[in-house]
Amino acid sequence: MRVSADLRVTRLTVQYGKGPTSVRPFSDLSLEASDGQLVIVRGPSGGGKTSLLSVLAGLLRPLAGAVTFAGRPLHMRSRADVMHHRRHVVGVVFQSFNLIPSLTARENVMAPLTLTGVDHDEASERAVTLLSSLGLADRLNHRPGELSGGQQQRVAMARGLVRDPPLLLIDEPTAHLDAAHVQSIVDILRRMAQPGRLVVATTHDARVADVGDHLLDLTPR
Repeated sequence: MRVSADLRVTRLTVQYGKGPTSVRPFSDLSLEASDGQLVIVRGPSGGGKTSLLSVLAGLLRPLAGAVTFAGRPLHMRSRADVMHHRRHVVGVVFQSFNLIPSLTARENVMAPLTLTGVDHDEASERAVTLLSSLGLADRLNHRPGELSGGQQQRVAMARGLVRDPPLLLIDEPTAHLDAAHVQSIVDILRRMAQPGRLVVATTHDARVADVGDHLLDLTPR
């Protein structure tokens, strides 16, 4: 049985480099969000949005502060714990999608499962179910180059969900989309945030900023 997917960020500071040339995207950042909620992180390019996602994904160690998810600290843990977090707790949807050009949509979504030893048929069934739920039942065997930007975004989202992570991180989900496709992505974000899963999405898009349960604004004052 899953524990509650609650997130607590306390006085978080991220720094790149040392000395007079060091850069701090943000300092003393705090946030609390509950299981099933959608958190929108707004701010300009270079404002720390991706840095925050990197901390939550266990890819970047903060200079100071603490992050707790589902009652467990994300940092100051063993390497094995960090790897478990990356493989089983968090799903990441990158701004650039990072789809494998030579694989079909179904195969791209299957990849995180097959790489960890999940049976091929089981992985395929899970991928088909997710892609179909995102309106891509007729694009299962299309490669990324044969898909629109919005369709590639949904494939990337399905891949992020395929291991059913309790924490889903999405970087700039509407960055490559025209106005006609933004609302469909907003609807998907809301559907993804459900009991057992917390979703954190970054954006500089004013059309997305108000759709979450929480808005964390990293815009410099």
